[in-house]
Amino acid sequence: MRTADLKNSSGQPKSRHLWWEDGTLVLLDQTRLPAEEIWLRLNTLDAVVEAIYALRVRGAPAIGIAAAYGVLVGMKEHTNLPLDEFKSHFQAVRERLFKARPTAVNLGWALGKMAGILAHFSSGNAQVLYDRLELEAFTIHSEDIELCDRIAANGASLFPPDTRIITHCNTGFLATGGVGTALGVIAAANELNGVAMVYADETRPLLQGSRLTAWECGKLGIPCRVITDSSAAYRMATETIDGVIVGADRIAANGDTANKIGTYGLAVAARAHQVPFYVAAPYSTIDVDLGKGAEIPIEQRPESEVTTFHGQPVAPQLTGAWAPAFDVTPAHLITAIITESGIFRYPYDFS
Repeated sequence: MRTADLKNSSGQPKSRHLWWEDGTLVLLDQTRLPAEEIWLRLNTLDAVVEAIYALRVRGAPAIGIAAAYGVLVGMKEHTNLPLDEFKSHFQAVRERLFKARPTAVNLGWALGKMAGILAHFSSGNAQVLYDRLELEAFTIHSEDIELCDRIAANGASLFPPDTRIITHCNTGFLATGGVGTALGVIAAANELNGVAMVYADETRPLLQGSRLTAWECGKLGIPCRVITDSSAAYRMATETIDGVIVGADRIAANGDTANKIGTYGLAVAARAHQVPFYVAAPYSTIDVDLGKGAEIPIEQRPESEVTTFHGQPVAPQLTGAWAPAFDVTPAHLITAIITESGIFRYPYDFS
């Protein structure tokens, strides 16, 4: 699906899984895939915050877009207030959305873009300001659609014909506003020279790889096999793998990259087997205010996500768990970072 296809009848941006319609955020509940395709219509701030936290919408770019629309959901009932009161409500809405998933820099970036509209608003009432916020949310969404196409085009040529690729977590159209980041690159490589096989790490504990990436590959007609996270190194040892490509939730100024838990181990295995390891992400994912990966806040998930599966215990009662949502891959293990602005190589300089 290309940029031109991603519009609704009113010319507003629309993705396969997320859009704004009649004052409502509409999104596909990714926690129900692949068994069910359930569409949610989120009309309250509580519902949007819960959807972001519970991973009903996930992937750094998609979270940012959802947060921008979440501002509209949270503010739509306040357009009759005096301007100062409207702005006070905005700050509370922004804070609640930010706390839902603090690691994903796109969430804070998108909320910052929305806040910038307030900062530069000089005349008009709350309704006029709300309309400006709505236009900014549409812009954030439309720009992500376009930059995904550019990321895909920039990265496709890195892979040889009939390539074999390992990927981790989910980085396709479900994770973004457009064709995706890492999986968008894979889709473009498939169009350019063909993809022989995508090996999708299942991505424990929430199985975004097996539930979502494999589902997306099926929709895109790309050959895919699911492997356990612990199988990736052995797959590199037993078959020629042309590259590993993943997304990112936040990239520090030195290139250290936070991504779904398990990414660091995959990068270590790739280096051991001399397999190129690529990160594909929007330039906005780069947080130049953080010098290194140790400064990236890492979200801790509930222990039950590890000790249970579909509500059933998979560990003895009262067993504890350590459940970080992300890990940090050191910059020196990353062959290149692919953005819409170009391809950056180690040692990284994003200026």
